[in-house]
Amino acid sequence: MFSLTPAAAQQIQQAASASGATDLALRIAAKVDPDGSLQYGMGFDEPKDEDMRLDLAGVAVVIGGESQELLIDTVLDFVELNPGEFNFIFSESSASACASEAATSGGCGSTGCGSGGCASKGRAH
Repeated sequence: MFSLTPAAAQQIQQAASASGATDLALRIAAKVDPDGSLQYGMGFDEPKDEDMRLDLAGVAVVIGGESQELLIDTVLDFVELNPGEFNFIFSESSASACASEAATSGGCGSTGCGSGGCASKGRAH
């Protein structure tokens, strides 16, 4: 099951409030690139009938059918990558205790929900 840490939930709620997206759900997506790496994306969106709907720590989350299997046992966290530099990361739930260590492997920019963009598993989002 996909999950959020309390830090990620708080940051998502702040981003929704700041952007006027409090009536929207957070859409989480994942896809496998041609090289086999897993890429993630997220942003505020209207739920669709076929979406899996979750309420995680007060955050409405939707996941499309094509992403559901890829996101099993994935945790979205919000961590400090470097002093004063915070970002979202996706990691496997068994590795969530060391998500901060995994986050130091890098990231891919700032768009979407608070910090957005896409990233590989265990990397900054």
